[in-house]
Amino acid sequence: MTLNILRSETNTHQTYTLEEKETTLLHALADIKSTQDATLTFTAGCRASVCGTCAVRVNGKEELACAYKVQDGDVIEPLNYHLVLRDLKVDKNKAKETLVKSSAWLHSFKEATLTHKDEKFTETQTDCILCDSCYSACPVYAVNPDFLGPFALTRAYRYSVDKRESAVKKIIDNLQENGVWDCTLCGECTLACPKGIDPKMDITMLRGESLNHDYTDPSFATQSFGFDPNAGF
Repeated sequence: MTLNILRSETNTHQTYTLEEKETTLLHALADIKSTQDATLTFTAGCRASVCGTCAVRVNGKEELACAYKVQDGDVIEPLNYHLVLRDLKVDKNKAKETLVKSSAWLHSFKEATLTHKDEKFTETQTDCILCDSCYSACPVYAVNPDFLGPFALTRAYRYSVDKRESAVKKIIDNLQENGVWDCTLCGECTLACPKGIDPKMDITMLRGESLNHDYTDPSFATQSFGFDPNAGF
């Protein structure tokens, strides 16, 4: 069995041979580092699909290395749209800054009784492990590196529907520039999420909440219809 890993020094794929057939990618990477190539660099943490540290791209699709079972000929690359520090290790700081820009937290706390139903309502969004898989899969970053992105918008949605938040408009205000309207709703983020979160739907819901606060899609406002829709008939 072979693995083809993109090496940052040469920007080419280096092929490694594995003896073990049934293994996770993370175990395979660790084995290569300990027995074949000590210079191979990657990141890992919990080994239980909880910390999100080991996310990489396998055959062009985002995967958690600790959960993915290797197949012969797999091509392993670092996440998209991240500064590559070395090999599969990337700098996630720029991606995490989107959480600050989206102000994804409680702004103005008010007393509220949360039921079990309330907790279940945002349970999925709360399960985000910040692995950056959705960030890497999002095609918007190819044309707009300032886009807030899927996990930041999902986190913002989680707090915008929190019964304890009395300043929902403040959250919505912070999502208008490079935010909810810049998403193409392609759903690549949803497909990439290892925790089953649906950022596409969360962003759609945020668009609806934006309309409730008198915002409109700026691209729709400037769209040319070939006629004046306000001219009457």
